[in-house]
Amino acid sequence: MSQQNMNRRTFMRGGLAAGLGLAGSSQGCGGMAETSTSVSRARQTPVAESELDEVTIGELQEWMRSGRHTARSIVELYVKRIEAIDRDGPELRSILETNEQALTIADELDRERGESGPRSALHGIPVLLKDNVSTADTMTTTAGSFALEGSIPSEDATIARKLREAGAILLAKTNLSEWANFRSTRSSSGWSGRGGQCKNPYILDRNPCGSSSGSGAATSANLGTVAIGTETDGSIVCPSNANGLVGIKPTLGLLSRAGIIPIAHSQDTAGPMARTVTDGAILLSALTGVDARDPATSAADGNAHADYTRFLDADGLDGARIGVVRALFGFHPGVDAQLENALSEMKRLGAVLVDPVDLRPSAEYDATEMTVLLYEFKADLNRYLAELGAAAPVRTLAELIEFNERHRDREMPFFGQEIFEMAQAKGTLDESEYREALATNHRLSRDEGIDKTIAEHDLDAMVAPTGGPAWVTDLVNGDHFSGGSSAPAAVAGYPNVTVPAGSVQGLPIGLSFFGPAWSEPTLLRLAFAFERAIDGRTQPSFAETLRT
Repeated sequence: MSQQNMNRRTFMRGGLAAGLGLAGSSQGCGGMAETSTSVSRARQTPVAESELDEVTIGELQEWMRSGRHTARSIVELYVKRIEAIDRDGPELRSILETNEQALTIADELDRERGESGPRSALHGIPVLLKDNVSTADTMTTTAGSFALEGSIPSEDATIARKLREAGAILLAKTNLSEWANFRSTRSSSGWSGRGGQCKNPYILDRNPCGSSSGSGAATSANLGTVAIGTETDGSIVCPSNANGLVGIKPTLGLLSRAGIIPIAHSQDTAGPMARTVTDGAILLSALTGVDARDPATSAADGNAHADYTRFLDADGLDGARIGVVRALFGFHPGVDAQLENALSEMKRLGAVLVDPVDLRPSAEYDATEMTVLLYEFKADLNRYLAELGAAAPVRTLAELIEFNERHRDREMPFFGQEIFEMAQAKGTLDESEYREALATNHRLSRDEGIDKTIAEHDLDAMVAPTGGPAWVTDLVNGDHFSGGSSAPAAVAGYPNVTVPAGSVQGLPIGLSFFGPAWSEPTLLRLAFAFERAIDGRTQPSFAETLRT
């Protein structure tokens, strides 16, 4: 692999990551927090205050219980806000298309609430889905690519079905880094052929990070209550970091990947993106469980929980043993300064910080991680496209590469498909190169990595900076990640929860809590207590640029 391609691996280190009057068009849709004087001088794109600003699932349920709003009127409010902010005004380009059935579904849920009460805490709650999560409705599932334009799968992804069963309203599909940021060595996170370049709602010329960029930007801008993102390495936690959100990357197998456009089955998972830990826990509770369509979920039997909110504890840091992974600090002085304050607050609340702890450096398995992803992407995408059948305009990765070449003006105006070509050159999953690389990944990230460090120090979890402040979007040179901590948990298939921890020059940064398999209850307990103490999220400013 060339050095250029290895440098592009930073996208994993930091980021690996029509209806209701709206056209689902492919033409583009589009506490400790520091306040910067630079941002206050920047020109603002006017965004009207809304009663939806920072509203939580619990508050929406109270609105519907009290009669202040119905599910229908809440959907109407969100649609109006999408029109004003995503299509107009700041033009975030975070939403690809809205669900033309949403109002009908809301009406039915309102009727059901009146007759028999709510199904769950998500009854009538609008949820945003990343556009690689299949839905068998009027919305398409395209991974942001024109190659799958018009594709409607014959059945929902399992997690989409679970959300419907819980009474959630699937409001819209969000923009993303096309093909979940696994196409080019010089891609710009948040860009897709169908959606164009998604923007960061804090400072609009900054990047929302990938690949769940639209889910991050839209949720932060209050265009939906909560959202689903997906991660192979960083693509939930990085956009959550850049957009001031809580992001929950679960243990691999805690929830089903069936019906989700894949990168790699050994690392892929979906997960919640929300403005609060509580809302993230509510959303996670609806998603988990064993699914025959995804064999990896068999391990969730006995490890999944029906209600993750019961683990939330404002005193959850008291007595907790937390390892500080200092090797993952040091890439940005502003991030370090904010997180030193956060660590001091955690100690004040009773946490025992083991500082530092040694965690096997992820640089040791950079190359083998990429090898595994290339092999699995070819195999898994070919399988997904074959299962689509007649709904798939392209049937294989090879056909997809050919499609992009024929439509370079729409699909490759800024960057190419080098990663696609590298994956296509790989063989089958029976090859020794793949099997040995996967075994190396698991040994270094699990046995000699997270599991070893947790056991040696008797830790509840480890912490590190989730990432740096959002960089200026650059469609010529691609992304400019400064650093991050997603790789150990991503490669191991272990859980990772990021929580807003403040800001640098008005740009959010987060702190990641990660640990061994199935430790979501512990991580959510710690994250909730940290959130209560730090209150690190601020609303987006929609500044046009950072001006000094």
